[in-house]
Amino acid sequence: MELNRRQFVNMATGSVATSLLSGIVPAVGGSGLAIKAIAFDGFTTFDPRSVFALAEQLFPGRGAELSNVWRTRQFEYTWLRTVFGRYADFWKVTEDALVFAGKTLKLELSPEQRQRLMQAYLELKSYPDVLPALKSLREAGIRLAFLSNMTPHMLDSAIKSSGLEGIFEPSLSTDRVRVYKPDPRAYQMGIDAFTLKREEIVFAAFGGWDAAGAKLFGYPTFWVNRLNLPIEELGGAPDAIGENLADLVDFVRARQQL
Repeated sequence: MELNRRQFVNMATGSVATSLLSGIVPAVGGSGLAIKAIAFDGFTTFDPRSVFALAEQLFPGRGAELSNVWRTRQFEYTWLRTVFGRYADFWKVTEDALVFAGKTLKLELSPEQRQRLMQAYLELKSYPDVLPALKSLREAGIRLAFLSNMTPHMLDSAIKSSGLEGIFEPSLSTDRVRVYKPDPRAYQMGIDAFTLKREEIVFAAFGGWDAAGAKLFGYPTFWVNRLNLPIEELGGAPDAIGENLADLVDFVRARQQL
């Protein structure tokens, strides 16, 4: 049976999903607990494509290649530093990954170019679907916060750049625990900050690996799959998948009616 995106979002909110979507368990419905808060990964909300566009402007014909290597290494460094026990914040990790990407591709990356590319991470804008969705969630009494690898300064700058001040509770940067997702200590920040049961907190992930990590930690998990990627083979399928935050709103509304 083929399911379109809306069907997937809606069906994953009820027990019928378990017979149609292998491995996707309606965690909240099973617990009888209503959703009271959502913890967001930063990239569910902030659009990094402006950074990649700048890379293409600075290195015509090579920008996409540079961006791909940069972004891949950016997250690999967070995982490796957590394993090594050698923490550096996400700003440092992002810059190190950029330097590595330039060297890998044999691109002459000047200090000015490096600074411009890094600065672009402080000027991110939100996706068009974000503000209406966040307003709907706030009106429904849902508490909202970022639970992100990004530093507090990166998050605060992106919130300001996107005009989202006053919507979120204080950000939960992994700087607080000095490890990166998917380490359980990172996800635990949501429970500690909201002072809620994990079943009452939805984790909204951007990356498939993050969705798996949050689900395995025990959060009801919604994957904002903006890149239309397959589910990771990590044994932790999300409760539901959608293309944007409007789909997340539909998911939460359906869960509240169970």
